[in-house]
Amino acid sequence: MRTLKPMRYISLDLETSGGNPLRHQILELAAVVEDTRHLRPLPELPYFRRVVQHPELTGTAGALALNAGLLQELARKEPNPELCTPQELLPQLRGFLLAQGFKSDKKDCVAVTMAGKNIASFDLGFLRELPGYGTLMRAEPAMLDPAAFYLNWRKDTRLPTMQICKARAGFEDTTVAHQALADALDVVQLLRPFYALPVYQQVPANGKEE
Repeated sequence: MRTLKPMRYISLDLETSGGNPLRHQILELAAVVEDTRHLRPLPELPYFRRVVQHPELTGTAGALALNAGLLQELARKEPNPELCTPQELLPQLRGFLLAQGFKSDKKDCVAVTMAGKNIASFDLGFLRELPGYGTLMRAEPAMLDPAAFYLNWRKDTRLPTMQICKARAGFEDTTVAHQALADALDVVQLLRPFYALPVYQQVPANGKEE
């Protein structure tokens, strides 16, 4: 019987100064490591969080207002161990992933499966603009978005929002925090009900268990 490797992914979320990765900036990044075969309570999951300091910020009024708490954190004078520059962000995230047992490939790049709400259409665009993306680390092409798991094929005309996903999952509080770590943990909680393998994946075509 072959030993199956655990499915591990990181739930990643960003807070930014706007929606254009070529113009706007990452203010906060959080990543949570999930091992689907060895579940831990959500507060015990290994996590990485950084607030990102820039010489100047360019942003939209709405995004900056939404992240007022982050701006206050960035403006503080006291030392902050979670503070870094854009140049430091991916090297530090890569170090965290290696410490958590993720492996680098032949080119010494760490490739990880990522999960997140709108991660492929939003977060990935900002990650690609960071120094070291594609050489130090990168996202695997297939990404996990909880919206696909909570889609109502008969009623929905578009993928559900995070708030709708939380309501359909039965969350008591369906508010979206717009805080990177809290939102990353919400994505893990949204995906967990779907970890049970379908029957066709449990039994291979030759009828023998692997």
